[in-house]
Amino acid sequence: MSPVPNSPSALVAAFDDYAARWPGEAECAALFIALAGNARQDPFTRGRLDGHFTASALLLSRDGRRTLLTHHRKLGLWLQPGGHADGDRDLARVALREAEEETGLSELILEPGIFDLDRHRIPEHKGVPAHWHYDVRYVIRAGDDEAFVVSEESHALAWRDLETLVGDSTVDASLRRMARKWLMRAAADARPSAAAPT
Repeated sequence: MSPVPNSPSALVAAFDDYAARWPGEAECAALFIALAGNARQDPFTRGRLDGHFTASALLLSRDGRRTLLTHHRKLGLWLQPGGHADGDRDLARVALREAEEETGLSELILEPGIFDLDRHRIPEHKGVPAHWHYDVRYVIRAGDDEAFVVSEESHALAWRDLETLVGDSTVDASLRRMARKWLMRAAADARPSAAAPT
């Protein structure tokens, strides 16, 4: 019997699938599984200061060669769009909503499945203690219209070439990892398939 969509068991199954696809990240996935199974305090709300789920998007141009980054106002870093779940257990929906709100782009297309996981420490800010974000990341593609709108959460937005991003040591390491993953996938998809036996 399949897990109910957006249930803790469905999320755990998605994390298990991710660990199977990326065995080198199984230890990270195990941390996400542990958080999803913790019933002591809701991990989908930001009030859980031991750590909580967030969701974000590798937002790609239609041709898959560039990604749209936001210069985050609070953190002062170029990052992918994303944000808190705030009680929403559908993290793919959270990633899509945040991408729309932070970029002003419409007609975005969400690809199914978790693309990347990242657990990172958020520093203390305006009285909120330092805490862990368990960020669940998805691929989202833009349509033909790439005219973005800068939201109040950002200093700026910019389209960046993925090949260039991978080699830029000033960029967040997990963002470079996502760019590498996407380029590996694109290269694999571009290879001609083996001829069928006759």
